[in-house]
Amino acid sequence: MIELNPMSNLLEQEQYKYELQDVVKPALFRDIYPYDEIPKTAFNHRRVPMNMPKDIWITDTTFRDGQQSRAPYTAKQIVDLYKMLAKLGGPKGLIRQSEFFVYTKKDREALESCMALGYKFPEVTTWIRAKKEDFELVHDIGVKETGILVSCSDYHIFKKLNMTRRQAFDHYLSVVKQAFEAGISPRCHLEDITRADFYGFVVPFVNALIELSREANIPVKIRMCDTMGYGVPFTGAAPPRSVPGVVYGLHHYSDVTSEMLEWHGHNDFYMGVANAVSAWLFGASGVNCSLLGIGERTGNVPLEAMVMQYASLRGTLDGMDTTVITDIADYFRKELKYDIPPMTPFVGSAFNLTRAGVHADGMMKDAEIYNIFDTEKILKRPAEVSISNTSGLAGIAYWINKHYALPADKQVDKRSPIVQEMKTRIDGLYADGRTTVMGEDELENLFAQVNDGQ
Repeated sequence: MIELNPMSNLLEQEQYKYELQDVVKPALFRDIYPYDEIPKTAFNHRRVPMNMPKDIWITDTTFRDGQQSRAPYTAKQIVDLYKMLAKLGGPKGLIRQSEFFVYTKKDREALESCMALGYKFPEVTTWIRAKKEDFELVHDIGVKETGILVSCSDYHIFKKLNMTRRQAFDHYLSVVKQAFEAGISPRCHLEDITRADFYGFVVPFVNALIELSREANIPVKIRMCDTMGYGVPFTGAAPPRSVPGVVYGLHHYSDVTSEMLEWHGHNDFYMGVANAVSAWLFGASGVNCSLLGIGERTGNVPLEAMVMQYASLRGTLDGMDTTVITDIADYFRKELKYDIPPMTPFVGSAFNLTRAGVHADGMMKDAEIYNIFDTEKILKRPAEVSISNTSGLAGIAYWINKHYALPADKQVDKRSPIVQEMKTRIDGLYADGRTTVMGEDELENLFAQVNDGQ
């Protein structure tokens, strides 16, 4: 039978309808995941088309997944960060949603305080257990969408839940029905999708979810959870690890629209950001992130990274205020006492810091030579240099000019007496055995001493 496919707007042969394969033994894909070896990346050379949605956005899990790996935030801290997320997302609401727990008094206080702000974006959503009383709780609070855990790999179905696929299938559907009955739009978290039997469980299950959604006339969102970070973005990679394959498969075989598809990745193999970008490129509108990438084990996809990737793919920030990224990083350092690794892109203390003298010399001529973009304009962070025995005259001159924000007619260069005297004294410290870089306070004191003596 030939029909017009509304997803592709082409006449296509009727697709094979995948049905649940209720296996006796769990499919653990031991050829790919041997456990006592590094996971294998297999290729089947099947290429799926890029299918970038018209609209793409970011969702936030800082107050859910991000809270599972650190000390819980206070209600005030959650509200402060939520306000910054709203400002960062801009007037178009490109940070579309933020998910919250609802179980403790503190969780509910934070959630209700954020809702009381009246922001359209980020929309407040929740994550709950698959229980009827939890749906009623969310409904009473006034939240329209909630996440529900529906683990989809045999690792979870057989080993954690002690169920068969059919039992898990039926149980999950009964829970989603309860959400619909409560008037709640469910966001189904397909946990461990990159180790799941995609055509034997995932596609048939999502097909059943879509059918229920149509009957209830309530949308259902599909969150593709790369729980262990196994996903890969490579063209021609084979399921279940293929991010393009998973996104395409849910589009093509389950009729899930782009706006109902969301990617949630982890960074165990350093592929978090690449996989999230791949999900966008191949048809998912949403990518789920956390601030600074804080989350379970190696963390989630950093939200600030996807802000930059959005601008790179779209050629515009569409109103997002990237200077707030620096405000958020400062808040984590000062208010939350969180140590951000220095080399972390965009938020680490060393991300636009150069140590080599030859680099500093280039930056003296033009900061663009060694700075990734105008970090002062985009992130309120001018390019910096650290000072040691390798910084040279250029590094010291650059530090003075930037640190004291000297106007062009007052700036020093390598020939300035104050620069040469500071270098002489710094070289003396290292000749006496010093091995660490100079601190800001030390340099300020040294500058004052030399300046007074000029």
